[in-house]
Amino acid sequence: MVTYEITATVRADLCEAYERYMCERHIPDLLKTGSFAGASFSRSAPGRYRVRYEAHDRAALDRYLAEHAPRLRRHMSEMFPEGVELTREEWSVLALWPSSGP
Repeated sequence: MVTYEITATVRADLCEAYERYMCERHIPDLLKTGSFAGASFSRSAPGRYRVRYEAHDRAALDRYLAEHAPRLRRHMSEMFPEGVELTREEWSVLALWPSSGP
């Protein structure tokens, strides 16, 4: 399994619009590409966000990056030309353990 993770630092006056855009447009658009099994959207502090996309496999992530990422990144930068800083990382899952409790 491969995880594609994006961390965002968002200026305070843009947080509400950013959350709405991510939930209503950007994340659904990424999932529609067919490259990902699912996603999670989290906030650790005001203005600090993380999106984790679980790719079906390495080939699916590579296909997303080649065929879809440029268009979706361009749309993001058009919606938020300033005030949003992004970092992107790819993670290979080495092991998973099932939950042992409720």
